[in-house]
Amino acid sequence: MKEFDYVIIGGGCAGLSLAYELEIHEKLNDKTLAIIEPRPEYKNDKTWSFWRVTSHNFDDCVKKSWNNFSINVPGKTNYLECKSFPYQSIHSGMFYEKINNKLRENKNISFFKDITEINKKNSFIFNSVPEIKNSHQNLWQHFCGVEIETKNNFFDEEIFNLMDFDCEQRESVHFFYTLPYSKNKALVETTWLSKMNDNSQKDYDQQIKLYIENHLKIKNKDYEIIYKEEGAIPLFYPLYKKEKNKINIGTAGGMTRLSTGYTFLNIQDHCKFIRENFENISNVSRFEISKKYQFLDDIFLRVLNKHPEKMSDIFFNMFKTSPKTVIKFLSNKSNYLEDLNIILRMPKWTFIKALFY
Repeated sequence: MKEFDYVIIGGGCAGLSLAYELEIHEKLNDKTLAIIEPRPEYKNDKTWSFWRVTSHNFDDCVKKSWNNFSINVPGKTNYLECKSFPYQSIHSGMFYEKINNKLRENKNISFFKDITEINKKNSFIFNSVPEIKNSHQNLWQHFCGVEIETKNNFFDEEIFNLMDFDCEQRESVHFFYTLPYSKNKALVETTWLSKMNDNSQKDYDQQIKLYIENHLKIKNKDYEIIYKEEGAIPLFYPLYKKEKNKINIGTAGGMTRLSTGYTFLNIQDHCKFIRENFENISNVSRFEISKKYQFLDDIFLRVLNKHPEKMSDIFFNMFKTSPKTVIKFLSNKSNYLEDLNIILRMPKWTFIKALFY
């Protein structure tokens, strides 16, 4: 079996982002790389959205960008502006095509369906497959989204709805999320933050149907579903153990911000870090989301776990501060003064008690 200098396990967002970062900076001109990915073909299967607080390699894969958004709870709506940090939505099909076309130009890069097809004994490994220990106590962000096309122009494509809590909560945290790509096309997503101990919250199709017809006021005969995606993001860190000649990347490497589920830009930052330290990669320190955010997210998730009924108001009040401040906080780019502005919006006694749960 053939040996490779480097192996990337998992050819999804993290694995391909890393391969692309290394390739465009000519780190693989005289090195061999194997990418292990079992999927039979690449096709549009995900939507990655985020506030553009830092540059990335995939502006040409952005399906839509917004400078305005809203968040609402029953009876109240807050309209906000995000021109400094536009909200972007990446089309995964374009992302896959761009990267794979580039990687095919390098004969040193090979794809395999299974790790057993190569000899990895002497390779440096980048692993993007998380090792998750099942527990009934673990919180997840699980969701289902559909892209709909309406017969008539319906949506205001200049503003997206980040969180709509005006829906049944079922003793958890539940909101809808709407990204209008054009006047007659939008992604409508139902999102839950919960322990996912059973399948009672997974009647996604019914939830979305009722939301479209009762909240958006679009009749069943006036729209069709043209795309669907479903997923679950762990709101806890996967198992980690330090191993020689191995670095975990993506969710496996702790790149998911636990209070938000945002991962895409953290992956890009990690890829840049690996590329900048590539010649000495065996000896570099572990790249992590700041300990500050790890601590704050831990407290936040304790409150979410103990008081799901308070979370809609907590999120709503968080966005009463400057949009720029809250966006930087949610994207791990805030300073301590901005952190304090967010903290002061929180119900203080609830969060103080959470320190002792």
